[in-house]
Amino acid sequence: MDIGFLREDYNPPLLRRKDLFETPFPTFKAWLEHAIASKLPEPNAMTLTTTNLEGQPSARMVLLKEWTEEHFTFFTNYQSGKATQMEQSPKVCLLLAWPVIYRQIIIQGTVAKAPEEVSHAYFQTRPRKSQIAAWASDQSRPIDSREALEKRFKEVEDKFAKQENVSLPPHWGGYHVKPQTHQILARRERPLTRLL
Repeated sequence: MDIGFLREDYNPPLLRRKDLFETPFPTFKAWLEHAIASKLPEPNAMTLTTTNLEGQPSARMVLLKEWTEEHFTFFTNYQSGKATQMEQSPKVCLLLAWPVIYRQIIIQGTVAKAPEEVSHAYFQTRPRKSQIAAWASDQSRPIDSREALEKRFKEVEDKFAKQENVSLPPHWGGYHVKPQTHQILARRERPLTRLL
């Protein structure tokens, strides 16, 4: 298949500066709400880019779970590859892209672990199986087999079987990304950049 021939005729409504708010956060809120209202799959999914000590970037998808004008929050395994890279270099980039509505937002900033009470509060809202999986999965590390992972999941499930609540794993929690720049992008319009 020659993907060079793939084409789409972009003809969305134009985005103009007069359509934006004076500060970037109301625009972010409006676009995120638009993505949710459009019933896009995983509208809070975002690409997280980190770098290692050699400056090699890595990108993967995470889920935005909270945002304020001070920080954007996601949760993950503290022993994962991204966690290791964020410890080595706290400079990160987030990208929320909604191609169906012709919008994307780039956020550059610095990352730090969220307070434990934030991680605990969010962890208790997760489905029980997701809580069990956080204990059972050694994220970013090879596993011997699917059977080995399922066995580990069952062991953790049995461990908490008689407990109403699954406790927060010490190796799992949140991160806050403090924004430094915020770039608003749309089709057929030059990037609109503002310092926060």
